[in-house]
Amino acid sequence: MVNKGLLIVLSGFSGAGKGTVVKRMMELHNEYALSISATTRSPREGEVDGREYFFKSVDEFKQMIAKNELIEYAQYVSNYYGTPKAYVEKQLEEGRNVILEIEIQGALKIKEMFPDTVLMFIIPPTAKELENRLRGRGTEDDAAIKARLKRAVEESLGVESYDYIITNDEVDLCVERIHDIVTAEKCKASNNIEIINNIREELNIFSEGE
Repeated sequence: MVNKGLLIVLSGFSGAGKGTVVKRMMELHNEYALSISATTRSPREGEVDGREYFFKSVDEFKQMIAKNELIEYAQYVSNYYGTPKAYVEKQLEEGRNVILEIEIQGALKIKEMFPDTVLMFIIPPTAKELENRLRGRGTEDDAAIKARLKRAVEESLGVESYDYIITNDEVDLCVERIHDIVTAEKCKASNNIEIINNIREELNIFSEGE
């Protein structure tokens, strides 16, 4: 019997390094699967459709909503983002821990639908470091950067709803923290009821045998 995987939501301020952390996590641990989100934003340099995101037009995205093909979706800085349902369900049933890299609105919706979901919010060591990381991308003008910083202020008001806050001061250390949390969560009694029930049944058989 394969143990069902754990659903993990990783959120964080834009520029906190979520993508880098997730990439390193996938390199170090093969028991994780990354859910690829659909989005209406334009691809950045080097991004490939079906790898970083499923890039959709607004009309295509709205069709996915109408067909109930998304677990959740939300609008963030003028673009839509959503989580395709089929891939996530398949990976969980196969026993892999599925990482959803999504923003706070979607995270809270998923927690309502799947209460066992573990919510983690990644933050930078300082606000100045966040600004430096955003500017270091070189992909957005000053107005867009300020919009992301303003959005970070708004998001900071909702992080109390998350299960864990994780500082990304060094990537490998951040990955280790996340993996340790996942390991502990999978050991919780509530995530092992089926295993306990099976062992109890077997023990009953052994104890009643001659």
